[in-house]
Amino acid sequence: MDRVAEILAEASAEVVEPRFRALAAGEVMEKAPGEVVTIADREAEVIIERRLRELLPVPVVGEEAVAADPGLARALHSEPAVWLVDPVDGTANFIAGRPEYAVMASLVRSGETVAAWIWQPETATSYTAELGSGAWRNGHRLTRTPAPGDPADWRGSVKSRFLSPDRRRTLEANAAAFGEISPGRHAAGIEYPDIAEGALDFILYWRTLPWDHAPGSLLINEAGGVSARLDGSRYRPEAPGGQDGLLVAADPEAWERTRAILIGR
Repeated sequence: MDRVAEILAEASAEVVEPRFRALAAGEVMEKAPGEVVTIADREAEVIIERRLRELLPVPVVGEEAVAADPGLARALHSEPAVWLVDPVDGTANFIAGRPEYAVMASLVRSGETVAAWIWQPETATSYTAELGSGAWRNGHRLTRTPAPGDPADWRGSVKSRFLSPDRRRTLEANAAAFGEISPGRHAAGIEYPDIAEGALDFILYWRTLPWDHAPGSLLINEAGGVSARLDGSRYRPEAPGGQDGLLVAADPEAWERTRAILIGR
């Protein structure tokens, strides 16, 4: 567990942090319509992939490698063990000079996330989780306290970018029952720790790319919260284009009540 955390921090220090608020012309590219990538993303993924494979020689499914070759994501289903890597989570924040970005990795065995790492460079904060062994922040055990009793006191976020207009209107109207709804911080590696530490009580995600959600989902579940599909099934990382919809909440009761309020189940 410690060595993977070191690998993320090392790659960040070598090629990510030196480019924060210092990206040169030509170091930001569009990899798909509306999706940007930087040289920091690409160089960090190469470093992390090489060092993870030295540690455990199994396939690495990295966000940028999959952007170039989508077929690589099939390893999540075909291989007994896979590394997942998000070299710069929150790339848009990184490009804009906002400190809300993270470097993330997870280990998936037989389709289930068994270990997770989130490194937040600008605060030097490391989050780790291991299936059945708990969640940790800089070596200190994380335990999420339950959400307040009244949903009118809850703070949450509803990610509506990938929803149909009708569904977006319905969810936004239903969300008025909660105390505070924010747009989120546009980086899963920041938002999941926010729930684990009590800054948020729930988030509804729609698009669930595996490198974005595998680390945080394990962190939340091991801290005592719940990250589950809308039908209540446990989150398992899938190749892009798989199942959508993921509700993350502070505790099991808050998860059930949030789902009932937002989508009526």
